[in-house]
Amino acid sequence: MNEQINANGLEGQLFMPHGEPGEDAVIILHERYGLAQHTLDLAQKLANDGYVALAPNLFSRWEGDKEALKAGEVRVVMPDDDIALAIDQAIDLLRAHKSLNIQRIFLMGVCQSGRYPFVVASRRHDISACIVFYGGTQERDWGANELQPMAMPDMLAKIQVPSFFVYGEADHSISIDNIRRFRNTLEEHRKSYRMRILKNSPHGFMNDTMPGRYRPDDTKVAWQMLLDFMQEVRNGQWPQDTVHWEFLSDTSPSYDFSKNVRQA
Repeated sequence: MNEQINANGLEGQLFMPHGEPGEDAVIILHERYGLAQHTLDLAQKLANDGYVALAPNLFSRWEGDKEALKAGEVRVVMPDDDIALAIDQAIDLLRAHKSLNIQRIFLMGVCQSGRYPFVVASRRHDISACIVFYGGTQERDWGANELQPMAMPDMLAKIQVPSFFVYGEADHSISIDNIRRFRNTLEEHRKSYRMRILKNSPHGFMNDTMPGRYRPDDTKVAWQMLLDFMQEVRNGQWPQDTVHWEFLSDTSPSYDFSKNVRQA
């Protein structure tokens, strides 16, 4: 079951699990294409696995060409303050929903939105974990500027929750050096994380609406890792009094980022 939402101009869809909804919710943040079918499919998948899933349209108030956005012909870059406001509204909606009693909220960023869980978790401390699929590590995500007043390392220093990441070796936009920098920064600030690099996987490997990118076997592996991580958080297996680091990488001995190409 899903429900269209509008929270003070923030549009989106809310997906409910079968039966009585539990106390756990995932706010899934969309890719550069806006609130496309792939994001809704992932939200439904989360609901099928027992989570309340909210997919907000972070570009609800953007007045540009929506078809060009959907086709990837334009890129919308919003200020971190606007992103934080939108996700705050999404959290408020979950907390206030008359049919829910949400106790834990996971923030899941995908591709362009990979930065956003940290934008929010660095500002508020009622988030249970940050989740990132192939995002958040590029140069444009890293430094401070007019739209991003706090650099990624400074945000990571402020978070108080564990983080989960999955990347692909064959990603054309994120290098292993980018990933290692992120990992090193987490460790420098003594933040708990689990990070995985999947061999030969391209950027967007979970997106079954893009056949050139989709890798069903890797998607199955990554999804099970996600479910395991969230269950561990729910079970209290990532306590704040312990710093836990996990990094597992499967890559080719001849890895060369310059040879990675964008898949359709």
